Amino acid sequence: MTPRPVIRYRNTWKAYKRPVLTGVNLEIHEGEMFALFGPSGTGKSVLLKTTIGLVVPDRGDVEVNGTSVFFGGDGAKDTVRRQVGYVFQQAALFDSLNVFRNVETGLPVDRIRRMGAAGVARAVCRALELVNLEPAEVLSILPAELSGGMKKRVGIARAIVGRPGILLWDEPTTGLDPVNTAAVERLIKGLAEELKVTSVLVTHDVEGALWMCDRVAMLEGGIIRFCGTPDEFQTESDPVVRAFVDRAAAEAALDVVEMT
Repeated sequence: MTPRPVIRYRNTWKAYKRPVLTGVNLEIHEGEMFALFGPSGTGKSVLLKTTIGLVVPDRGDVEVNGTSVFFGGDGAKDTVRRQVGYVFQQAALFDSLNVFRNVETGLPVDRIRRMGAAGVARAVCRALELVNLEPAEVLSILPAELSGGMKKRVGIARAIVGRPGILLWDEPTTGLDPVNTAAVERLIKGLAEELKVTSVLVTHDVEGALWMCDRVAMLEGGIIRFCGTPDEFQTESDPVVRAFVDRAAAEAALDVVEMT
């Protein structure tokens, strides 16, 4: 059976001072864990942001479950955003709001009204439990009082509180030490399995992502240079892909040496 495409990037272009995306065509399948690699500055996060309309492409489109993000008419972006949880690179918590209120912002306003205060509290507490945080200990805490790893977890709780069918992860381990990086990667994998979601992971941690993803792609030169399984990626003969794979392996080996 052919996998059902959940996200489709259709000839997606974006330029700022220079071209960043120059005709990206890519499909993400239902239920898969998908990673997007590429050198720094190649537009990985830009592509991810087009998925929910945070970045508007100059040409092309993105479709989520058949809805065109940019040509779907009034309400299309809201329709898409209700289906997607987004984990931002630096957690992006609201400094003036405590953990409860930060996680609550992941729920649409109309759903908050329907759920009532008790329902919202249950949803927030459950989301925190799923990311291995004890609600009673963190609900009233401000972001400034949290460690880097805890901030990441609160950001993830906000993304999953509405039980979306799709999770987008923008460099979720950036700034974390190796121990916390491994913990967050296990959490990403565990949530994908428990919540039965489609996950798209943008990351520099190639070695960490390879073990948990079904398919991976490499963005380079504004286009998808490679797309396939982790095994295919590691044995790819394309010289540009090969150089990236070898460099990532060398960096991972260096990290291991520095930890010992």
